[in-house]
Amino acid sequence: MKGLLLCLLITPITQAGTYRWVDENGQTHFGDRPPANAASDEVELKAPAPSSDAEARARKQRMNEFLEQTERERAERNEVQAKREAKAAKREARCQALQARLKYLKSVSGIYRLNNDGERVFVEDEENERIRREFRAKVQSECGT
Repeated sequence: MKGLLLCLLITPITQAGTYRWVDENGQTHFGDRPPANAASDEVELKAPAPSSDAEARARKQRMNEFLEQTERERAERNEVQAKREAKAAKREARCQALQARLKYLKSVSGIYRLNNDGERVFVEDEENERIRREFRAKVQSECGT
């Protein structure tokens, strides 16, 4: 509300005319009211166009540099986030595979190895239990489950 009132008060001032006159000594004067004792002409003043001085160019350059830096930082953050997500997805897939193997290991009654002739040789119960225990520890350490 105060802003609107201020605009209404300022508007007549900015729309007031500017007058030019020459006094009896030949000096030119300007004012917002015509003089009472001399002939005057109303002068239309035009606001100067915004200048593109060195300071304005420097401000624009700093703003552009800031925007470019911000964009680079955003791209770097996005790249780091994408790498983090890819790594998490890869870890999740590996954990699912390990857990599936662990489930299979629990379901079989005995573990075997192939000898040099390609024949199955079942391991002893102690080694069977050790292999299962080591695999459970591996799943635990890699997957946290």
